[in-house]
Amino acid sequence: MIGDHYEVTVGPVAHGGHFVARLEGRVIFVRHALPGERVRIRITEESKRFWRADAVEVLESSPLRVEPPCKYAGVCGGCDFQHVDLAGQREFLGDVIREQLHQLAGLQWDGAVESVSDTGLDWRTRVTFAVDDEGVPGLRKHRSHDVVPIDECLIAHPDIPQVLGNRWPADAVEAITSTSGQSLVVADKPRGKLPKINAGGIMTGAGKQLRGKASVTETVREHDFRVSGSGFWQVHPRAAQTLVDAVLEGAQIRPGNTVVDLYAGAGLFTAFLADATGADGRVVSVESDVGAGRDARRNLHAFETVKLVNATVDEALASGACGAAADVVVLDPPRSGAGKSVGLIAALHAARIVYVACDPAALARDLASFAETGYRLESLRAFDLFPMTHHVECVAVLAAEPVSRDP
Repeated sequence: MIGDHYEVTVGPVAHGGHFVARLEGRVIFVRHALPGERVRIRITEESKRFWRADAVEVLESSPLRVEPPCKYAGVCGGCDFQHVDLAGQREFLGDVIREQLHQLAGLQWDGAVESVSDTGLDWRTRVTFAVDDEGVPGLRKHRSHDVVPIDECLIAHPDIPQVLGNRWPADAVEAITSTSGQSLVVADKPRGKLPKINAGGIMTGAGKQLRGKASVTETVREHDFRVSGSGFWQVHPRAAQTLVDAVLEGAQIRPGNTVVDLYAGAGLFTAFLADATGADGRVVSVESDVGAGRDARRNLHAFETVKLVNATVDEALASGACGAAADVVVLDPPRSGAGKSVGLIAALHAARIVYVACDPAALARDLASFAETGYRLESLRAFDLFPMTHHVECVAVLAAEPVSRDP
């Protein structure tokens, strides 16, 4: 029953920030534990197939365990691995990638998660805080709507606007800082006078500009990108540069190539792909979100070889807006993956596909689907762009298998 306590020995890591334990044959996904530990758990959820639980007391500790730096660790749902050092976190993330690739795609991966973060703290440049009934901002408990009021978040970048410590008559409040030093606050469904804080701009979640600017500028190498409101941008300050480098390395673009950039957002990859293809190349940039599409038009207006398509990936591919063929396809889909779009993407017959993924399970499912269309996994790199959490970013490079011909 929910709330009951048991003693269990913890097993391997599982996707989602849990570790697997078993009790009389039943699988239990346990948070805040480590492999080999003997812990006392409290059941938090039940289903016919498995239970979920929190470790509430460590009876036999793993040598991998460290003291969590944050006083809210284990209480709010923002972090999964504060009780593990960074090297251990990367090992567990690598184990999850390997397990998902093996189980869902029949692939073997012997790589390691690459280190991007120094301390694992002070990195998140975009933080959305929930707001309780009293207007106090905080973070939600794991798999719950309950808000834990907090006065600091250690993974938040120190330059985000200090929305904590104020009361917000809104459903949520997002604090944003950019690589150029600009800041923005987005209040979702405000219902009264908002507090005055030091920020470059304040706007509503619906896009109404209340004060200052409604966007920030992100700088990557020589390119600047406008990102409006809560528009998508990588939250680790080193993420955009890291992923651009990995994508270009995997894509092996040649001048004159035709490249299709799917789920292109504000145009991060598109700009660098256009640089690589040169004056004789062509880049088709596809994004369905209207706001991101507006930002992309602003960010990419100087690139004469870029075609912007504001449509879903399926609509763009099925309508022929991406052309009949491409040399390279780059895709950065949402957490759910490309799914049924795989067939349409494969129909472009690109020699290489570079897939940027934030969910190992979705990536593995899509790799299995791509394999059915004649693409093999050539390489995969993984990066710890979300330290203290179970999230990990991967860049997979797929190559088209040569068509066999009968003698």
